Amino acid sequence: MSFNLYTYIAQKLWQTKLQKKSIAAPVVKIAVGSIVLGTAVMILTISIVTGFKNEVKSKAVGFSGDVTINAYTNNNSFEQEPISVQAPFLTDLKANKEIKHIQPYATKNAIIKTTDENQGIIIKGVDTSYDWDFIKQYLLQGTVPVYTDSVTSDKILISKTMAQKLNARVGDKLLTFFVSRKQTDDSSQSFGYEERVRKFIVSGIYQTGFADIDANIVFAHLKQIQRLNYWGSDQAGGFEIELHDYNTIDQQTELINETVGQNVEAKSVKQIYPTLFSWLSLLDSNAFIIITLMIAVAVINMISALLILILERSNTIGLLKSIGADNNLVQKIFLYQSFRMLFKGVLIGDVVGITICLLQQHFKFVKLPAESYYVSYVPVELHVNQILFVNLITIGSCLVMMLLPVLVISKINPVKTLRFK
Repeated sequence: MSFNLYTYIAQKLWQTKLQKKSIAAPVVKIAVGSIVLGTAVMILTISIVTGFKNEVKSKAVGFSGDVTINAYTNNNSFEQEPISVQAPFLTDLKANKEIKHIQPYATKNAIIKTTDENQGIIIKGVDTSYDWDFIKQYLLQGTVPVYTDSVTSDKILISKTMAQKLNARVGDKLLTFFVSRKQTDDSSQSFGYEERVRKFIVSGIYQTGFADIDANIVFAHLKQIQRLNYWGSDQAGGFEIELHDYNTIDQQTELINETVGQNVEAKSVKQIYPTLFSWLSLLDSNAFIIITLMIAVAVINMISALLILILERSNTIGLLKSIGADNNLVQKIFLYQSFRMLFKGVLIGDVVGITICLLQQHFKFVKLPAESYYVSYVPVELHVNQILFVNLITIGSCLVMMLLPVLVISKINPVKTLRFK
């Protein structure tokens, strides 16, 4: 018998299965509904996990680069040993096609004082080569400072969190105190410490939602750090490296370590924030569990619906067999019906899931506490390949499991079913 015959019979059965007296009608609706719900939830899960991981990762990378190079030291504070900005290994790194950008920086501990408040901070010194694109996305007021190689600027960029604590606004002057190490004798390695003061002007205010960093980091001119640390104009605390492809970060970190040689070490952003990235990796496990549960629910409901359809149509199955239809043909009829239910459920689930994702992307109506999740809203990223993956794994899993209930058809005896019709 041809393909057209079993599709024709299946379509006729499909048209009559939802009659009011049909036992299968509510079961089929529940099965299709479970497919809709499962597909929508899986699309939302994958899109939210992808968006959340990329958003948090981009913030970590935006502050420290993909890879950071510093002088090797046992000092765990933010006070750094200087590295020459003309170090020989920079030539080799700039020749690496996987490296997009290299920028020098330095950090130094400080205390900002106002009339009423004191705030411990970390000054991050940057120069003209610094890429401000990341910070500009989160700039709330004012402008990012413009630094030059010829003049030391007193402009700084602070976070909204810090501005609120200090009651500071754009244009305000902030008195900042530092402790600097100074060599006391040119002929020895004896060092002393002195307190130094600088007055900075707030150029702009940013807020990324990365609570730990927003609460501490102040951007200033690298020349300020050089002067405070008694460094030369050709020295910095380290280098931040941006890669073309984040997925090569482990390989490139290892290669960069081989390039920079001794007394200098390179760390990836994953090594700088190990707890953060371990937490992000757990999200994949959560997504896997949710997807597995949704598929299990869909499969169970589809099996139940198909079994009830088969039992309800046992007389029809007996009639088909009595006129010469074999088990294979009858099984194809019911598999075809299953596929139609699956396709309908997956299609509606796609529409529901994608619509919710697009609404969240545009309106950001689902909020999060930034101090706990590093973002103030649920980030969502939609990718066609992920939607296709959800569709294929849902349809594939259900169709494979549908092979079990259709085996019941081979046990149906046409003589008995027609006798008790």
